[in-house]
Amino acid sequence: MAFPHRPDAPELPDFSMLKRLARDQLIYLLEQLPGKKDLFIEADLMSPLDRIANVSILKVRSLSLRSCPSFLFEQLCFLVRPRIKNMRYIASLVNADKVAGRTRKYKVIFSPQKFYACEMVLEEEGIYGDVSCDEWAFSLLPLDVDLLSMELPEFFRDYFLEGDQRWINTVAQALHLLSTLYGPFPNCYGIGRCAKMAYELWRKLEEEEDGETKGRRPEIGHIFLLDRDVDFVTALCSQVVYEGLVDDTFRIKCGSVDFGPEVTSSDKSLKVLLNAEDKVFHEIRNEHFSNVFGFLSQKARNLQAQYDRRRGMDIKQMKNFVSQELKGLKQEHRLLSLHIGACESIMKKKTKQDFQELIKTEHALLEGFSIRESTSYIEEHIDRFGSPRFFLPVLRLLCLLSITENGLIPKDYRSLKTQYLQSYGPEHLLTFSNLRRAGLLTEQGPGDTLTAVESKVSKLVTDKAAGKITDAFSSLAKRSNFRAISKKLNLIPRVDGEYDLKVPRDMAYVFSGAYVPLSCRIIEQVLERRSWQGLDEVVRLLNCGDFAFTDMTKEDKASSESLRLILVVFLGGCTFSEISALRFLGREKGYRFIFLTTAVTNSARLMEAMSEVKA
Repeated sequence: MAFPHRPDAPELPDFSMLKRLARDQLIYLLEQLPGKKDLFIEADLMSPLDRIANVSILKVRSLSLRSCPSFLFEQLCFLVRPRIKNMRYIASLVNADKVAGRTRKYKVIFSPQKFYACEMVLEEEGIYGDVSCDEWAFSLLPLDVDLLSMELPEFFRDYFLEGDQRWINTVAQALHLLSTLYGPFPNCYGIGRCAKMAYELWRKLEEEEDGETKGRRPEIGHIFLLDRDVDFVTALCSQVVYEGLVDDTFRIKCGSVDFGPEVTSSDKSLKVLLNAEDKVFHEIRNEHFSNVFGFLSQKARNLQAQYDRRRGMDIKQMKNFVSQELKGLKQEHRLLSLHIGACESIMKKKTKQDFQELIKTEHALLEGFSIRESTSYIEEHIDRFGSPRFFLPVLRLLCLLSITENGLIPKDYRSLKTQYLQSYGPEHLLTFSNLRRAGLLTEQGPGDTLTAVESKVSKLVTDKAAGKITDAFSSLAKRSNFRAISKKLNLIPRVDGEYDLKVPRDMAYVFSGAYVPLSCRIIEQVLERRSWQGLDEVVRLLNCGDFAFTDMTKEDKASSESLRLILVVFLGGCTFSEISALRFLGREKGYRFIFLTTAVTNSARLMEAMSEVKA
């Protein structure tokens, strides 16, 4: 489902400029160390760098924190993330040179920004004066025509668990760059504590450099900032659109995926770029998985028919066919074979994991039915799969149960936690502590049992007083209020008969018709109202009363086309399910959505970020 846009749909901005800017800045920084140099690049920067400046043409080495490298030249340049362990490693190399009496030049380039704590470590290690430091402000990587990533997977843990606000400046700088290149954003909406801080810091940057965007016509009419913790449920659900399933099964990294021999039908793995340029992938990326095989089969038949046209051709027609069409057909055939192989591999893996039973349990949790049976299903999986590779999937189900039920009752919490620790080991105790702190896996407290009392009292007093009472109750415990929010926003669609996944009627198709992603529903509602007005109760239930904002300016400079172009910023990561859902909404309402995320995420990455035990 490529979602062919309506004829009146606005054109997307050209984001290739962002790649050129990043590449030019990096070349400028490297040339500040003239002559030959050893260039060390941190491992998780290799993929983003390869997307903007072909790494294979550079003689580079991945930075290893274990090995002691041999050097070819008298100049060393390190391209690294601003992490303390990297500073310790670099300091050990510089101090080793000092002991050996070697003299070299050292340069550290931090990406996307330099932190004071890193400079402090260099000073503590006694090498601050020996090393020159710089910043490569590379924080916007175009992964596709409508998807930009900051490639900061650590953002989620740093902010939503540790409360570390250091990356907020990076987000503000990225938004400032976008408004400088593509004009101001006339309408801005946001929800969440992090969203509000990023917005305020971004506005300060805009005020400091007021002249840069003055007089510019806006290319993007709306921007929406959304915190990941506003909607944990969507990120915890199993994905069933094709792109989401490929990510869950094979791990899409930086817009590309490594397909192993089981997919390529050879003894080699193959790295494949997944974006709109892959015509086969573009057609199926947003499709529910149940429709993908049918589409690929039809595509294979069409391709065969095009090949068969050669039989009745004369020499001139054959020459034209070979020069103009054959190369394209071969490329399409190769991509078709890969995606059929990927589908078969997904089917094998999902069958082993009783995927249908898992989806059924998730839907029961979302709808609030058969909670006892769902709890028993989780207990059975804890006992049945004591293998280390299953500890994350089981943890995910525990979190989904907790959030949808507004915390586990104390007896269940203790029982499930004990069973989990007995199956997977006591080293997971810290993980449970992290999940509790983040509000992902909580135990119901005294405040959570007062919901019935609260609703009765609300009927007897004025709305204003009721608001104060409910605020007092909600302060007793961090609550998800998922059930109430779900009812207010109609997240569980009422369907007469079977939901038609081939012709979806709403965004719920990304979860087999069972659930509309909360984040996407919020965006839809705010855009319809052009503010948070009328959503006061939802905002209160989301515990974001002080952190929902609307900033609307005069739209006289904005064209009607730009007002249908919407930038959605996910702080803490977004899933491919949410991207597919909003692409569907765009087609239905005549919008075009652009996505900016700190990183693409899924349920496994969410759990890994919270876990103190490596999978």
